[in-house]
Amino acid sequence: MLKRLSRVFFAVSLAVPTAVAIAADVYPSQPINIVVAYPPGGSTDVAARLLAQDLSKRLNQQVVVDNRSGAAGAVGTMNVVRAAADGHTVLFASSAELTVAPALRKSITYDVDRDLVPVAMVAQVPFILAVNNDLPVNSVQELVAYVKANPGKVNYSSFGNGTSNHMVGESLKLEANLDMEHVPYRGSAPSLQDLVGGQVQMTFDTITALMPLIEAGRVKPLAIATAERSALVPNLPTVAESGFPGFTGGTWFGVMAPRGTPPEVVEKLSFAIRDSLNSPEIAEQLSQRGFIPTPRDPAGLTEQIQKESARWKAVQEKIDLQLD
Repeated sequence: MLKRLSRVFFAVSLAVPTAVAIAADVYPSQPINIVVAYPPGGSTDVAARLLAQDLSKRLNQQVVVDNRSGAAGAVGTMNVVRAAADGHTVLFASSAELTVAPALRKSITYDVDRDLVPVAMVAQVPFILAVNNDLPVNSVQELVAYVKANPGKVNYSSFGNGTSNHMVGESLKLEANLDMEHVPYRGSAPSLQDLVGGQVQMTFDTITALMPLIEAGRVKPLAIATAERSALVPNLPTVAESGFPGFTGGTWFGVMAPRGTPPEVVEKLSFAIRDSLNSPEIAEQLSQRGFIPTPRDPAGLTEQIQKESARWKAVQEKIDLQLD
């Protein structure tokens, strides 16, 4: 009896990796849904659609973008968490769902480590620090001096409470010891509209959103929050070289799959994504829209999530911000 059971267990142990290998060989066997947790038209959606179109060709299978917005990204994220762990439903996530929300919201019903597995990092979207044209400053140093001379009189805007640019604004406040008021908006468009109008004096926003206003002379850019200067605005200094070494800020995108997705399937999809991002055509299309292609494997995306999660948790503890 024991010998027979041993043979059964041995057969099962051989069959499991074989089944996984077969799953990877036939993957994808049906259309892939890339869930975007935001409405159509935003930067996350634009980047996802560029990638999906190219992946359809590389994987010989239809890859479609499925917009599931709501609850600051939680609706789309939970849609993927509950999906079959076979690689045919994945999340095109931003840093907001993966690192900011877990640091600020106790009410979220998903756990990034428990419920999701990293597939590949896709791109970074750097923030530019911009001010209203009437603010009498032309550099980060002058801004810091002005705010310190006028405590509580400078307002900075964000996409909303607990968003990525809110947290970057709080980071600058902490590092420079500034007394500024945060004004949350329902998205980037109204935030920038009031920046132009002077209702708020400064903001961090994506290079994609700010470039039309900068080129039209409607706002003043002071610095970009990247480690190195951007080729899109080569004459704009970084926040780091403006007196705050190591300061960076922006959002980024990565693809996540439901926990339990076979490793071979994850690797096959990861390779296809990174291969796409390394192609001159896709890299150029992303770069033209202000995205920095960042083809990293699952380990690289894991490192990004861990590093930024620790950063926002530290900021949260210092400013004692809890959104629910």
